[in-house]
Amino acid sequence: MSLKKKLAVSTLAVSMAAASVAGFPFSSEGLAKHLSGVASAASVSHDTVKNKIKAIYSNLTVTEATYLKAYSTEVSGLSQDKFDEIFAPVLGKLELNNEEKATSLKLFKSVSSVVYNVYADDFDALKEIRYDVDNVKLFNSIAAKAQVEGLTFDDILDFFFATNGVEAELRTLLGSKTNAELINIIANPESQKTLVKDAVYKVLQHKTGAGELTVSQAVYNLGITADDIVKTFNNVNTEIKSAKQAAQALALGYIRAYPLTTGGNNGGGGGGVVTTPTTPTPGVYDVSKQVTVVGNKATLNLVDADVLKAFDALVAANAGKTGLTLTLNLGTVSAATVEVPLSKAIIEAAKAKGIANVAVTFNGLTVTIPVTQFSEAVTLTVATEADTTVTSITTLKLASKVYSFDLTVGGVATTTFKQPLTIKLPLVNTAGLDKELLSVAKIVYGALQFQGGVVDGDYIVEPRDTFSSYAVVENKVTFSDVANVQAWAGRQIQVVAAKGAIEGIGSGKFAPKSNVTRAEFSKMLIRALNLENSTATESFSDVASTAWYAPYVAVAAEKGIITGRNASTFDPNATITRAEMATMISRAVKSLNPAATTDASALSKFSDAAKISASLKDGVAFAASNNLVIGNAGKFNPNDTATRAEAAVIIYRTINFK
Repeated sequence: MSLKKKLAVSTLAVSMAAASVAGFPFSSEGLAKHLSGVASAASVSHDTVKNKIKAIYSNLTVTEATYLKAYSTEVSGLSQDKFDEIFAPVLGKLELNNEEKATSLKLFKSVSSVVYNVYADDFDALKEIRYDVDNVKLFNSIAAKAQVEGLTFDDILDFFFATNGVEAELRTLLGSKTNAELINIIANPESQKTLVKDAVYKVLQHKTGAGELTVSQAVYNLGITADDIVKTFNNVNTEIKSAKQAAQALALGYIRAYPLTTGGNNGGGGGGVVTTPTTPTPGVYDVSKQVTVVGNKATLNLVDADVLKAFDALVAANAGKTGLTLTLNLGTVSAATVEVPLSKAIIEAAKAKGIANVAVTFNGLTVTIPVTQFSEAVTLTVATEADTTVTSITTLKLASKVYSFDLTVGGVATTTFKQPLTIKLPLVNTAGLDKELLSVAKIVYGALQFQGGVVDGDYIVEPRDTFSSYAVVENKVTFSDVANVQAWAGRQIQVVAAKGAIEGIGSGKFAPKSNVTRAEFSKMLIRALNLENSTATESFSDVASTAWYAPYVAVAAEKGIITGRNASTFDPNATITRAEMATMISRAVKSLNPAATTDASALSKFSDAAKISASLKDGVAFAASNNLVIGNAGKFNPNDTATRAEAAVIIYRTINFK
């Protein structure tokens, strides 16, 4: 039997799991196994299964139910091309014809609609999916290709929902988590992906289902990895904007209805039950019911006492921890302008209780406000502008909505912040775009200033020390003189230039072999790592306050990334050496990643390590340990002047440092 044919067995395993955000299998046997843990549906009545489903849905709030509806509605409009793109990690290794792909898409839409239909107490949809003529034909076709007799939904769903399937492994992994850890997992997509990957890996190590041929065997034999499956889940969350909220809502309903037993092994040893706390939830406070809309403006009307209780719940769930963030979740807001006032009492209470940040999230957008810098009431205003604000001034492709941000402190408009506010913008229309070239663009006097930003799934994150209007664009930058360095620096130059961290010299040229000055590299580094802070100051006598590089040197000096030639001079126009560049990079990375370590033996691979200045050896060792710098023919050449191409490469490695 062809291994490629075998994988057809798992075609809808991923599809069904991603489609059924709730994790409900859609056959009577599968439902029984999932919701009661028994081996056969015959021992569980249909009413028992329905009642268990109802128990989960009865634990959803009205707001959470709207997330299910939004998910169902969005999936109903999914195109075939988008479906194929979402499931590409697995579909790319299958042999489905166009008709089978079309049926798979139809099934995906049907299952997704059931997620809301069941909430509305419509169980007939389950039967319709199971006995749909096209679905049966698809399964018969897959069975024939895989040389498997009697392939059903149950065989596929075993992989995810059998007593030793993915869901069971997830419950085991989650069983030892604390209440606070569960809340963090629900709110953190990266934690979710790690858990799913771990669970899938475990399932791939043992058989699931009945019979010799199992989904796990087929997946394993063809080389489909847990990463491929997790990528598919990630694609669902990236391309279907409502999926994350729907998944989180159903996860909460599931845990409320069927609490996870701590101590592992279904309650053996350790005892105790993890339950989902009542609102306000530590870390995320649902304030959607406190939003009023008048005309085209929405206003959040907070009750100070309730916010303070949310602070207390957050602190209690994170005893001894610092840097806490309370997220105010406004949900879906149908207004062009959203205003969020935070009273002085809230600001002062946050500081007194050790809450570092208050985040505001709605419609996928999040603004995180470090509140410790303020002593008065703060009002955040976010307005969605017309796309033409950007498209009228550039031909670059727009990858987000256009937003303007305003902040008042004590009733006074404030545009500059000592501690940057972080904006997390949802991406849109990214099909066909090069995500590495996406950059947050600031709109200033009818022109774009590129600020960079870090792409995180279907969002881009960028700290801002000033407020204005922003959007995300694909910033394709080309230079005519990089052919000689294209093989080792071409892509890096393109990406770093797209982020606005490095610029050409004019006339479409980059000058890759030209040297880099200390001032130039300061700007490159600060811009690349989003460390700009217009309030930073420095006292070097040879750095004029009006110099283009002054604000970057100020930040770098304030953070200890650079030192002067002496206490009073910086020598901005001197060329920078490779060792100096490595040291600046190392200090910057360690300031953002304190846990990063140095391998002291890293210098031993360079035959000229003795030529590295004693004051720079630690920095070069850190950079070499973490592959931020590499040598050439066994040498590091520490005292050679760095070129612009070399600077672009090391900056690129730095922004991708994990």
